[in-house]
Amino acid sequence: MIDNNSGQIVGINGNMLTVEFDTFVTQNEVAYALSGNKKLKCEVIRIRDKYADMQVFESTGGLKIGDTVEFTDELLSIDLAPGLLKMVFDGLQNPLNKLAEHSGFFLEKGVYLNPLDEKVEWDFTPLLKPGDKVVAGDYIGHVPEGIYTHYISFSFAAIGTWELITIAKPGKYTIKEIIATAKNSKGEIKDIAMLQRWPIKIPITSYKEKILPVKPLITQQRIIDSFFPVATGGTFCTPGPFGAGKTVLQHAISQHAQVDIVIIAACGERAGEVVEILREFPHLEDPQTGKTLIERSIIICNTSSMPVAAREASVYTAVTLAEYYRQMGLNTLLLADSTSRWAQAMREMSGRLEEIPGEEGFPAYLESLIAGFYERAGLVKLNNGKTGSITIGGAVSPAGGNFEEPVTQATLKVVGAFLGLSRERADARRFPSIHPLDSWSHYPSIIAKEDIEKAQKTLQRGNEVDQMMNVVGEEGTSIDDFIVYLKSEFIDSVYLQQNTFDKIDGASDEERQKYVFSNVVKILDATFKIQKKEEARKYFMELRQLFIDWNYIKFNTEDFKAMEASIDKKVKEAANA
Repeated sequence: MIDNNSGQIVGINGNMLTVEFDTFVTQNEVAYALSGNKKLKCEVIRIRDKYADMQVFESTGGLKIGDTVEFTDELLSIDLAPGLLKMVFDGLQNPLNKLAEHSGFFLEKGVYLNPLDEKVEWDFTPLLKPGDKVVAGDYIGHVPEGIYTHYISFSFAAIGTWELITIAKPGKYTIKEIIATAKNSKGEIKDIAMLQRWPIKIPITSYKEKILPVKPLITQQRIIDSFFPVATGGTFCTPGPFGAGKTVLQHAISQHAQVDIVIIAACGERAGEVVEILREFPHLEDPQTGKTLIERSIIICNTSSMPVAAREASVYTAVTLAEYYRQMGLNTLLLADSTSRWAQAMREMSGRLEEIPGEEGFPAYLESLIAGFYERAGLVKLNNGKTGSITIGGAVSPAGGNFEEPVTQATLKVVGAFLGLSRERADARRFPSIHPLDSWSHYPSIIAKEDIEKAQKTLQRGNEVDQMMNVVGEEGTSIDDFIVYLKSEFIDSVYLQQNTFDKIDGASDEERQKYVFSNVVKILDATFKIQKKEEARKYFMELRQLFIDWNYIKFNTEDFKAMEASIDKKVKEAANA
């Protein structure tokens, strides 16, 4: 006999269970499969008559036909409250440091811990008083969290207008203590604590309106900000094969981008890459605060050795956390690495559900799920007039660097900027290894459009001359074409490439980029009176080295101005501008 709120397993296929039930079951509801004294977390992914297909977030070893599954009447949700910053979670929001203390090096299955410390007291300051009217997302108070003011919002799930009956006085409270009560026109009473639980697959929409993102997000990476900009509240993707420098680029963007909160979702990546993030982030210096980057970061870890179902949860957990901090008027950057692993998890589950496959075996609804994820980015105007944003950057790992495969193509249809990484550029040590001819952006640049177009034409023409020289050699190339080629190599060397290990060259702010690029344009416009190719090569090598040395000097210092004078002198030697 099946209990009221439980079912029985009638089929097991890898990490998918088929459960027979005679109760009320909801799509995406959480349940627990009972295996001995352990409870394994599952999610309902399809309902057919009296059968529910469920994905299990753990290994299903030990489960058998006839075992009990308990339904919870709750959607897959996470805790939202002060204390999230500096934390490292898995895809189900288990705190990994506490899991390690509990289980040692090898994590036990069926162990789920509270994501936040419920005993810590926070300094609460109310912003409202009894009798005030509130709607979903209105601030009722705040607490300090690290370098930020963490605003406590009225329930995101509240419908209509509510009136505050009571609100706590200034003082210390835990995240579960009731700090306010409110009632609506129907007489319903709602208790408010600092802690809210929110289902991860439903966007938080407690804001006035969504605004078109146009303001550039300054990442301080020249090739991005100038040539392929990303807007604050926009979306971008960084596809590239193994070894193309995705992780290095992510670290540079997360460290130098002008955002408030950084969230890393390591979704199905190799354990070695995840360990690298965990080792480096606590030690990366944050240029904005002088502290470590982890102080304003959250890391979601889900390695390739973990059950594939948890990859999907990790992506949605990360974006829900980003939405929570956006509600406080903060600019959040979410870097998901890699969405290809998430898509592979969907392909595996779709196969087990025996759905009609799409291209390369991926589910037919792959595009809509990827679009739904990126659509949760955006710039919003909050109830109080403030703005907050989520900028989403997704790394894609196409096999062999094939950008024509379904995951890359589905991503390109929805993102605003495509930063295509090149293995050839990475092998040539041209970092960031973003390909200047393959990449594109729909967002406005910090540099004048005509100047960017001029530089891109030079790069394109230089590439054509390079390919021609590979066939006919330098001897068959005219001096004019050869100088165009040297100009294109000059742009690449002095502007597109940056040394991440150098404090000054690794981060170039907006003012410096505009100033330096105006000098690069002068070189492109100049007519050089050089007759021999050897002389041209030697001249551009010397000019290139002067510019590179210039990049390592602090902006607007005496040394900077002296080097600029040397560059001007060098240009006048051979040019008639």
